[in-house]
Amino acid sequence: MDDTEQQAPLCFVLMPFSKKMDAAGRVTNFDTVYQKVIAPAVAQAGLEPVRADEEKIGGTIHKPMFERLMLCHYAVADITGANPNVFYELGIRHALRPRSTVILFREGTVLPFDIALVRAISYKTDGAGEPVEVDTPISLVAAQLREARGNPHDDSPIFQLIDDLPRWEIDHTKTDVFRKIVDYSKRYKDRLASAVKQGGDAVQAIASEPGLANLLDVETGIVVDLFLSLRDVKAHDAMIKLYDRMPLPLQRAKMMREQLGFALNREGRFEDAEKVLKTVIEEFGPSSETNGLLGRIYKDRWEAARKEGRPEARALLKRAAETYLQGFEMDWRDAYPGINAVTLMEMMDKPDPSQARILPVVRFAASQKAKKSADYWDYATLLELAVLGRDPADAEDQMAEALALARASWEVDSTARNLRLVRETRTARGEDAAWIKPLEDALAQASRRLEPPKPAT
Repeated sequence: MDDTEQQAPLCFVLMPFSKKMDAAGRVTNFDTVYQKVIAPAVAQAGLEPVRADEEKIGGTIHKPMFERLMLCHYAVADITGANPNVFYELGIRHALRPRSTVILFREGTVLPFDIALVRAISYKTDGAGEPVEVDTPISLVAAQLREARGNPHDDSPIFQLIDDLPRWEIDHTKTDVFRKIVDYSKRYKDRLASAVKQGGDAVQAIASEPGLANLLDVETGIVVDLFLSLRDVKAHDAMIKLYDRMPLPLQRAKMMREQLGFALNREGRFEDAEKVLKTVIEEFGPSSETNGLLGRIYKDRWEAARKEGRPEARALLKRAAETYLQGFEMDWRDAYPGINAVTLMEMMDKPDPSQARILPVVRFAASQKAKKSADYWDYATLLELAVLGRDPADAEDQMAEALALARASWEVDSTARNLRLVRETRTARGEDAAWIKPLEDALAQASRRLEPPKPAT
């Protein structure tokens, strides 16, 4: 008996990543649902969970997902929020596998008609989207998986309703190879998470290993995690070089192209970055994420032109504000492009009069998000709004909340930079803005604490 036969069978988990808001404005923290409900339930059933990586990049890389859907004997699908990728994968799973698929959803989810009659398990969340009273859904999911192992019966509506459909038997050698790939991927992910804490040299050491020389042979999830790990340690040139070696389907993914634009901008390659992001907008349409990245390019170019006294500074400032505003208009729930738009309006020779109209909308979006599932950017946005609103006391309160949630130095640096721009602009107008400088200093100090360790010399 080999090692793969001794290990627990794999259970493929189909679900979104991170925090997502549904059409009714309810937030679900899917990462916590996975950690506190699904993974414990799968383990109780004697199985090992394998979570999909493809949703991180828009679900466009199909080969690894197809392998998981076909070769994992067991699967759990969280259909909360009607995520299109999850429904697509669930449909494929039901078409390929007659049994051993468990469905669950957040209590209160309105199920589509086509799936409303399928056996499913609900779980509860609190106002912040965190799972609560988890013992019951854990036991129910585990029991259904154990039943699938010991007394399997068809749970696919396709195989339940249509007789004599062909049932594919997959050669065990394929599942053995697949198992080795999954274990290999998990080891890389664990190593990358540890390397990010050590700093840029540790991440780049992994990137240069012989096993990653030909990315065509590397699991998609490993490549994505490596790409984002390089971003986290500010290895932007290494990000660009890694992107150039990626398989074409992965290069075409929207998220990967957005992050390429981000890296190119950080390397000062403004024209290349602008071209990449404008092509994404032409192909996929404007969005808060892509416009936010493109707006940052114009913002950086404006700041450089302003320092050098070049005449194009005014046009670049206007273009940056308009780009951010377009992104905010695409999704009023995302305050990031909104706060940048109103901040840049402050930088104009005469503050844009539309700032007064947009600013309360941005504040509402940020405050609502902070109430439900706060992260650093929610409170950083509220901090900037307090500064724009000339409210020092509120600014200090919001900064304290933001720093408690800060994860990376580049996040804090971005906020400090925006406050500096406001202070310099107001000072140039003759306004007393000295009270903003201590806020910048506190952010700079926090950034140093969050900076990845530098290699020993």
